[in-house]
Amino acid sequence: MNLLKALATVGGMTFISRLLGFVRDTLIARIFGAGMATDAFFVAFKIPNLLRRISGEGAFSQAFVPILSEYRKQRSPEATKALINHVSSLLGLFLVAITILGMLAAPLIVRLTSPGFVHDPAKFALTTELLRITFPYILFISLVSMSGGILNAFSKFQVPAFTPVWLNLSFIAAALWIAPHFNNSIYVLAWAVFVGGIIQLLYQLPYLQQIGMLPRYALNLQDEGVRRILRLMGPAIFGVSVAQISIVLNNIFASFMPTGSVSWLYFADRLMEFPTGVLGVALGTILLPSLSKAHVDRSSEEFSLLLDWGLRLTCMLAIPAAVAMAVLSKPLVASLFYYGKFTPMDVMQTERALIAYSLSLLGLIMVKVLAPGFYARQNVKTPVKIAIFTLVMTQVMNVGFLLFTPLQHAGLALAVGLGACLNAILLWVNLQKSGAFRPQAGWVLFLLKLMAAVSVMALVLMFAANWAGDWLAMPPVTRIWHLAVVVLLGMGVYFTALALLGFRPKHFMKRVVN
Repeated sequence: MNLLKALATVGGMTFISRLLGFVRDTLIARIFGAGMATDAFFVAFKIPNLLRRISGEGAFSQAFVPILSEYRKQRSPEATKALINHVSSLLGLFLVAITILGMLAAPLIVRLTSPGFVHDPAKFALTTELLRITFPYILFISLVSMSGGILNAFSKFQVPAFTPVWLNLSFIAAALWIAPHFNNSIYVLAWAVFVGGIIQLLYQLPYLQQIGMLPRYALNLQDEGVRRILRLMGPAIFGVSVAQISIVLNNIFASFMPTGSVSWLYFADRLMEFPTGVLGVALGTILLPSLSKAHVDRSSEEFSLLLDWGLRLTCMLAIPAAVAMAVLSKPLVASLFYYGKFTPMDVMQTERALIAYSLSLLGLIMVKVLAPGFYARQNVKTPVKIAIFTLVMTQVMNVGFLLFTPLQHAGLALAVGLGACLNAILLWVNLQKSGAFRPQAGWVLFLLKLMAAVSVMALVLMFAANWAGDWLAMPPVTRIWHLAVVVLLGMGVYFTALALLGFRPKHFMKRVVN
């Protein structure tokens, strides 16, 4: 299997999803603005999303995919299918219980995660009602994540990568055609989350059937593989929870800030998720099964080469993306969100958060590459320790920025960014110390050439963005057209500079055996 081709496939599918996600968020900004109702919805949507990252995409994937890859390599198809049946049955029962508890405890959850809302009874009540509608999303999307882990282990990367498109289509349809028929239309967005989760799950089932791995109910807590996964999930849940606790704490801080702070951070974070998803999630998705196989085969050299390949691609694509995001922060926010109820003040405040978030891009994507280096070896304790230290330092920075600087919500974004970079550095150092990762020769020259190309691109982007004029004064179509031209110009300049410096696609080809 050509990993670069697989990365392009997964990244392309993710690009479509993220593009539709921008359409979704543009519609939300235009129709609902950045006020009380959107703050309530974003909190209600964020809570099941955080739990999904813990149970579905986070701890579960880290524990499940390496064991599943081992079963595929060393055991019979019948044993592999039995493992999937036992794990899916246990996960399903657990998720049903969590969903029921979450819906019943919605007022308490809102009180704990957004205490600032308590002082506004209408905002608190709305958030609670919306949370009860969105909470079942954790059930559907966690099962989607499990199905995606199975498909990824069988190298069917394109199906899980395309799956999120359905959630965005659900949002878009709800905002365009259903919301106008309701007075309190924010409820329509909550139901779009519910429906989108169901559609995503139904979409993956036929593909599981094609590979003969559609789960059947067969609960067996004595299964050796299930017990191993549960042992790995314990510390993995704690480790992933630490990262999500940081997000919850940020939300608590933001809930005490002026109305709109939660929404400004949300829209800036959505822009950050575009490159993080297209590159970071794609790299993590294709690397974890390959790293797991290399570990099972005891091929330490191949293991190290896979990490080196992933890190070089990360630097080559994430560094220019981060610089471009900071330089083009105002054009990006204005072009994507400055419509309807989204005001010039909202543009400025979202821009501030985006600039701060841009510092985290390289760190966030490096974590997506480095963390699988531990999970593939079934070592979750080290990432957990690093995550705990990162959480503490992030909150120290949060308090410092809020008390001693005028950054407000942008300070929260800056702390997240610096924390992500610290996390990546510590993972890198520990992988090298363990001997699992040995950087290949030529890194210094590689980075020098890269920074030269990025510098040229940044100068061109600054000139082009300023030459275009006042982005807020432009008609909407003109803004989008200008942004597209500037972005394409920056990409052209960057990749031309790389070519002149000797970079070629063949240098990044990487093949592995399925």
